[in-house]
Parts: sequence; structure tokens; C-alpha cells
Amino acid sequence: MNSFERIYRVVMTVPRGRVVTYGQVALAAGNPRWSRVVGYALHVNPSPDIIPCFRVVNRFGRCSGSFAFGGENGQRRLLEEDGIVFEADGSIDLKKYGFELKSLDE
Repeated sequence: MNSFERIYRVVMTVPRGRVVTYGQVALAAGNPRWSRVVGYALHVNPSPDIIPCFRVVNRFGRCSGSFAFGGENGQRRLLEEDGIVFEADGSIDLKKYGFELKSLDE
């Protein structure tokens, strides 16, 4: 499995109503230094209906300004449809909505 396939497999485990960070995905996919690789992989997501890349946010619980499928507002809309409630400052409470990923190697 190549790095993008590993990243996609990890992201597909994130359930509805939960989010993870780029760093969490990188770690679970096998390399904690892949945060930027995760971002690029999600930007070229070949199957957005299957791979829920919109459930990946930055370490501060914020949406990506360059979300590939509709910009920041598109990502926020999809997350709200998933049941995520945003804070007044536009962030997501990671303690409430965060999901703990398991490593692919476990």
C-alpha cells in the first residue's frame, strides 16, 4: 500500500459526527511527519463520496481554507450536516468531536 492509500484507509475510519487532525492521520498512516502529505492526498481525493476528507481539520480544530471541494465554507457545511457544532470563533471542540484513530499497523 502506498502512502496515499494508507492515508485514505485511515480517513475512511472516521465516523460521522467526528473529526481528526492532519497530524493524527499522518501518525495512524505510519509517519508522524506526513501532515503535509495528508493535506495533499486529501486535496486530490479520488473518491470524496467514499473518503470523507472533510472530516480532517487542522490541529486547532479549524477548517481548511483551501478545502478542495468547496472551500472552507464547503467543508464547514459538510461538517454541520454531519452534526458538528462550531464554536463562536469558527473552530471545532476537538475534545468533544475528536476521534481517536488506530494505527494501520496495529
